[in-house]
Amino acid sequence: MKTVTVKHPTGSYPIYLGEDVLSQTGPLLAEFGYSGRCAVLTNEIVGRYYAGPLCDSLSQAGFTPVRIDLPDGEQHKTLDTVAGVYPHLVEAKLDRRSPIIALGGGVLGDTAGYVAASFLRGVPLVQIPTTLLAMVDSSVGGKTGVDLPQGKNLVGAFKQPEMVIVDPNVLQSLPDAEIKAGLAEVVKHGIIDSPELFETLEANSQPNSTPSPISNLPPLTWLLHEAIMVKVRVVQEDPFEQGRRAVLNLGHTFGHAFEQVSHYQIRHGEGVAMGTACAARLAARRGYCDAPTTGRIIALLDRLHMPSQPPDYPAADILAAMTTDKKRQGNTLRFILPRAIGDVDIFKDIPQQDVVAVLA
Repeated sequence: MKTVTVKHPTGSYPIYLGEDVLSQTGPLLAEFGYSGRCAVLTNEIVGRYYAGPLCDSLSQAGFTPVRIDLPDGEQHKTLDTVAGVYPHLVEAKLDRRSPIIALGGGVLGDTAGYVAASFLRGVPLVQIPTTLLAMVDSSVGGKTGVDLPQGKNLVGAFKQPEMVIVDPNVLQSLPDAEIKAGLAEVVKHGIIDSPELFETLEANSQPNSTPSPISNLPPLTWLLHEAIMVKVRVVQEDPFEQGRRAVLNLGHTFGHAFEQVSHYQIRHGEGVAMGTACAARLAARRGYCDAPTTGRIIALLDRLHMPSQPPDYPAADILAAMTTDKKRQGNTLRFILPRAIGDVDIFKDIPQQDVVAVLA
């Protein structure tokens, strides 16, 4: 088991990474001085596989866990879902020392994290991501939140977890579509700050290779560690997204808009893949990076069988969705664009005609 320590302004927390570490959650949480009641927030799909082993681990360590199932899907990442959880927590008699454990993907982790940040003005949070996307991205860094009809993640809070449990074994039950969604974030992290990660993905994916994403991956523990370390380095430098942390949104200005106009029929990872390709094309069009760099990014997405073309929605609808993006400053959209593999920057005042040209 690897342990990565994440520092933040009020302390630090560990990320435990290793096979079967899920079964150690109870003892690990007890070592932190917690006991008694706790809540496991999950959904029916994930809970079918992992809620039992997790609750067994908690019970054997002296905890009294209550399982609460949330509805699955981005369309349920709302304030209504959050409000529906609170009565269950009251009924379970949780207090301010009772941990909330988020067992699921990014949507579940974001929603449960906001519940933990707001219930009783804040209770301990444990993140146990069960998707590749959540492992390398949303479970690390303390950002939680839910969507409004006007856009994604417009209501939320910074809530640092007590710990993050990353068990590669849980990925074996994921469908290929979810693995690909997570790979989009892994590719993104390589472009941002890890040429070695990007080049290893290139070396492990060949043209016309099998469409099974697992077969195109380097060892999972290594891949997870490298991708997580990119996120850790960035969030430690900028814990409250005041500057450098914005680079983690590579591909997201486009991607979130794609998700919104599709009414979230496009998965987040698919949106990020398409958005990253659009960002690479926009960077080349503006002269911020050379054509070979853009070509490498798009070729890797293609070889990993991820979408690299924008969806077929009117450009006007996509631009309108971008205007609700929380990453804008005033009326100015910010785009994170690559200069080279391992080097990205924040750009403002991109002419609208260039964005439209990329969407076409």
